Amino acid sequence: MQSIDPHLIRALDALLTEGSVTAAAHRLHLSPSAMSRTLTRIRHAFNDPILVRAGRGLVSTPRAEQLRPRVRALIEQYNALLRPERLLTEQLSRNFRIRGGEAVPATFAAKLHDRMRASAPNVSLTFVPEGEEQVDDFRDGRIDLDIGAMSDAGPEIKLQTLFRERMIGVVRKGHPLLKGRIDAKRFASFEHISASRRGRAHGPVDAALSAMNIKRNVSVIVPNHLSALFIAAGSDMVALVGLSLAQHAISLGMAIEVFELPVKTKTVAISQAWHPRMDADPAHSWLREQIRALFR
Repeated sequence: MQSIDPHLIRALDALLTEGSVTAAAHRLHLSPSAMSRTLTRIRHAFNDPILVRAGRGLVSTPRAEQLRPRVRALIEQYNALLRPERLLTEQLSRNFRIRGGEAVPATFAAKLHDRMRASAPNVSLTFVPEGEEQVDDFRDGRIDLDIGAMSDAGPEIKLQTLFRERMIGVVRKGHPLLKGRIDAKRFASFEHISASRRGRAHGPVDAALSAMNIKRNVSVIVPNHLSALFIAAGSDMVALVGLSLAQHAISLGMAIEVFELPVKTKTVAISQAWHPRMDADPAHSWLREQIRALFR
C-alpha cells in the first residue's frame, strides 16, 4: 500500500470513533463538506468504503473494524510524542557533569548533593575543572552545565544568572590589618595573594589603587580563590576572594576574617550555562532548577 497522509489517519480515527461525518468534522474543527472529501480520500487510500449508510446512520465495514485498534494505537503513539515527558526523579539514574572553578564544588556541591539525594537517590555529580572552554563540550555532551562568571558564552549557549558575587578581603584571625581602620594605604602595605587562572598579578583592585597612586605588593600568584583562601588562613598575606566562598569557609570553622575592600569593585554575575539542545530535556531542566533554588 502506498504511503498515507498522517492527517488521514487522524481523520479516520475520528470517523471510526464518532460514526458520523458531521460529528467527526466537529471534532477536528472542519466543515462537514471538508470531512466528506476527506472520507473519499480515505476510501481511495484503503480501497474500502470504511463507512456505509445503514438507515439514517453510518456503520463501519469489516475492514474498518480491523483497522480501528491499529489506527487508535497510531494516534496514541503520535500524542505520546507531543506529550511532555513526565520526570520520575526517584527512578532517574544519571550522572551530570558540571564544569567550574574549584570554588564551585567547594561552595555548593554538598548542599546540591543533599537536595538531589532526597528526591533522586540514583543521580550522581561529576565536577570537572575549567579549561579551554569550547562550545563542542556542550554540543557533544561532555559537559551538562558550566557554572561561573561568563560575560559572553557565545550565541549558541544559554545563560541564567544565579547570583551576583562581590570580592572581599580575607585574612587570618588576629591579623594586624584588622587592628585599625582599613584604608587603601594600610591595605596595600601588606603582601598580597593574587588568584588568577591565567597567572595575572593585577586586576580591577590594582587599577582602583593606581588612581590613588598606590600599589600593592603581590608576592604569590595561585590559580584559584580556594588556594588563596588557604594561604591567607595560614600566613600574614591578604587574599581577595568571592564573598560566598569566604562565608562558606567561615561556616566550616576556618580561622579567617573578612573585611570590605577600601576601593570599589564591580560585582560579577555568576551564571549557569548550557546548550539549547538540553532545554526540553526533563532531567536537565530539573537539574538547573535544583541549582537555581540553592541561590534564590
